Amino acid sequence: MHRSPIQRMAALKLKIRWAILLSLSAALSTGPSFAQNAGEPQTAPPAQTQGTTPDAQQQKSHAEASTEKPLPDVVALMRDVEANQRKSEAVQKNYLFHSSTTAEEVDGSGHTKKTTSTEADHYWINGVPVHRVLKKNGKDLSPQELAKEDERIGKEVAKAREKRDKADAQGKESSPRGDDEITVSRLIELGQFTNARRVQLKGRDTIAVDFTGDPKAKTRNRAEDVIRDMAGTAWIDEQDHVLVRVEGRFVNAFKVGAGLLVNIRKDTRFSMQQTKINDEVWLPAAFEGQGAARVLLFVSFNGSVRTVCSDYRKFRATSTILPGATKVDPEALPNGSTQP
Repeated sequence: MHRSPIQRMAALKLKIRWAILLSLSAALSTGPSFAQNAGEPQTAPPAQTQGTTPDAQQQKSHAEASTEKPLPDVVALMRDVEANQRKSEAVQKNYLFHSSTTAEEVDGSGHTKKTTSTEADHYWINGVPVHRVLKKNGKDLSPQELAKEDERIGKEVAKAREKRDKADAQGKESSPRGDDEITVSRLIELGQFTNARRVQLKGRDTIAVDFTGDPKAKTRNRAEDVIRDMAGTAWIDEQDHVLVRVEGRFVNAFKVGAGLLVNIRKDTRFSMQQTKINDEVWLPAAFEGQGAARVLLFVSFNGSVRTVCSDYRKFRATSTILPGATKVDPEALPNGSTQP
């Protein structure tokens, strides 16, 4: 099935998101700077100057108000993040949510030349996270297009399970999609984690840490390549010990196959946020990316992508009679409520 540029970009975005959310959470547990700084006094970040954004001003005032409140033990906190990520997946599998993605391509002068959009539902099937496209550019997919989506999803789930079974047989850790997990010992060699501090986001205390990849680190898989070539910041909810926000940029051009398969331009930036639903699980809330990328020699993109998630619901997933096809059956809730 032919996939449009926005679908290819969405697939790449999902791979990057999972690499970060699953791998970075483990990475933070043993960052070398934390081991060196354990027990040393921690200070808030420098005060912002005039012209700062409201978020920056809020972070500044909160940092000043909490200078006397000691930070939690960072190593212990990050170990909890690693454990809670896995626990969270068990609850995430019970949820479905909707996403709206808008991609705006620009020309060499920075002027918009094309805008495309997709809408999709996201859920888990047999332990594998998937997304089913429902609309393109405001138009519902036809029954034939939806059937192709179901076929694609069935193949993706089968492939992921096959990869996971193979990894299990070899005694290796793998992601929900069956990709290699980055071990803690490897992550120590991929970069540095520094500048732990307390920051308030949307009324909740978080611990923020900065990451800088080591461009000289030797990598063993695509996820390690992503981590090595990034720099950014992660925010961890202090109460729930989960990642709630990530911002990053590629400090070097990220290439696969010498740039022939994938080529992401240096300084391409992205951010991801999660939101707490029904006071029991954190789910994706938004994704933003800006920069330039090329997939193979046929699909290129220069501009920005923004995804907003909504309509979080609990659901049941049941296989249909047709091989590879899957139907999502949301639970019937009174008055359209999303509460279980």
